[in-house]
Amino acid sequence: MMADRNTEVALFAPTDSRVPRMKVPISQCPPNFLQRPKDFENTLFIARLETWETTNSATGSIIRSLGLDSDINARTEGLLLEYNLEYEEFPESVLNDLPENHKNWSIPDSEIQLRRDFRNECVFTIDPLTARDLDDALSVTQEKDGNYRVGVHIADVAYFVREGTDLDGAAASRTTSTYLVQKVVPMLPRPLCENLCSLNPGEDRLTYTVEWTINEDGEIQSEWFGRTVIRSCVKLAYEHAQSMIDCPERKDWTTEELPSIDPRYTSGVISEKVNMLQKLAVKIRKRREKNGYLKLNQPKLCFSLNPETGLPDGFRLHEHRHSNKLIEEFMLLANMAVARKIFSSFPELSVLRRHPPPKKEMLQKTLEMMKGLGVDIVSSSAAQLGASIARVDDCPLKAAVVTCLISKPMELAKYFCTGTIDEPDFHHYALNVPYYTHFTSPIRRYPDILVHRLLDHAVRGTTPSWDSSTTQMQCNLCNDKRLAAKRAGEQSAELFLGLFVAECGPISQVGCVVGILDHAVDVLLVNLGVVKRVYMDRMEIKSFKTRRINAINYLDLEWKNGSKQTLTTFSRVELSLRKAEKAFEYLAVIEFTEDSNEVVNID
Repeated sequence: MMADRNTEVALFAPTDSRVPRMKVPISQCPPNFLQRPKDFENTLFIARLETWETTNSATGSIIRSLGLDSDINARTEGLLLEYNLEYEEFPESVLNDLPENHKNWSIPDSEIQLRRDFRNECVFTIDPLTARDLDDALSVTQEKDGNYRVGVHIADVAYFVREGTDLDGAAASRTTSTYLVQKVVPMLPRPLCENLCSLNPGEDRLTYTVEWTINEDGEIQSEWFGRTVIRSCVKLAYEHAQSMIDCPERKDWTTEELPSIDPRYTSGVISEKVNMLQKLAVKIRKRREKNGYLKLNQPKLCFSLNPETGLPDGFRLHEHRHSNKLIEEFMLLANMAVARKIFSSFPELSVLRRHPPPKKEMLQKTLEMMKGLGVDIVSSSAAQLGASIARVDDCPLKAAVVTCLISKPMELAKYFCTGTIDEPDFHHYALNVPYYTHFTSPIRRYPDILVHRLLDHAVRGTTPSWDSSTTQMQCNLCNDKRLAAKRAGEQSAELFLGLFVAECGPISQVGCVVGILDHAVDVLLVNLGVVKRVYMDRMEIKSFKTRRINAINYLDLEWKNGSKQTLTTFSRVELSLRKAEKAFEYLAVIEFTEDSNEVVNID
């Protein structure tokens, strides 16, 4: 309600603090709104902002109600709407582009004749335990001359998603799958994601393959690109592959320890193949490290959900193990190989991915601040920056703060069409390579479908009917949607963390200061991988003062018990996460400890 009791309009508060409160005509409000306004104060509405004249003056109209603010489904739908992400069921016109009788569809013999047949080779997938859209598989064979033949087989999504169809238009509009805590909003209809395109074990599947001959030292001797058909022999999870890497000599894996394997192969054969790939991946990675690259390991919070309530009953940080790195290494290798191939064929029309250098001034200020606190980072190149960060890995807490701080000046990687910018700007800063693209996840990324089409033209010696400006427009949309999906995923994790705190809080967490503001302090919650802002007016303190000395900010606290504490970047603190008044919100409050009367820098 309006403060002046105006009965013609109502005042609605946005979930985004950057948007002003909005005046909406009472005629658009729910029945009984004037008589019982408190009944609706926790209801979420979709509204359209129509005028925004001044900071505090905006008008709009209500489109519909989403439901209660405390309902996780309503909040999730609000998130998707806020980030302009399509989530509705696919229309009939799109589903009509799927193969007829798609549940029982099989590959036509005529199509198999056009492809290289890998069905009699040991091909397998390694994915997260709960994955249902399997778009990459691997194969490896040691030849008589000692060299290895390694194949990366990627789902041939472009075979089903034909240019100009309604299905293609839907994928081009969504551009990406969105991964939320409790569900996935797919880029493609589920019959494609989870069946026709997914490289499920025991099923003939269409793929596009990059195959290399690699010697014992991990050096590439030759490479081949082409359409293929595979039949995966087993769906391994990262946990299964990691067990094989941890116990390379073991051959007698039981049926309870591993998923079902094609009877043509044994668990010992699969383990041997995994360890061949692991050996090559380590050597390929060492060569990349020698050339220099930057990897900022951003922690990812994962939740376990109660199957009955759908509410979180636990959380953990995603663990990046050797099995994850194995897959990562060969996906990078495939992406770089395909980038070189398509650019050499279509220098004006290729879809690549570039990563600009970090914001120079912002990075320099960050490095000066860290140097003043005893952390010396060299940043003249991605290689030196990566090597400097690696040197602090012996202290996980310090490394986590350094990674967090260095991430802030970093630019986002972007898709682009090669005909729209100069070649020196193609460079991928973090990977430290001149050409890079995305080829390995066409089920969930539209740029990968474009790259598959380009690669097929390059292999067949034909030319796509594209132009660079239209392709760049599509790349821009892909960049925008990818960022929106990323932020929606992060906000989803925040919602579920708030739910967990409400159910199980208060929760004590170790934190490290990453920023000092005038009336607040930003703290990295090390075991959660999130940065939480702690406001001074919500703490049990008597007074506080901020000061700046030689590019370093300090925060002086005086607690109500008379104790004093000084914080700065890298200071270790104990936080209490407590339920807030609003649903899904939680407060982070610094807790006083007896030994916190001086700067507590991480050693």
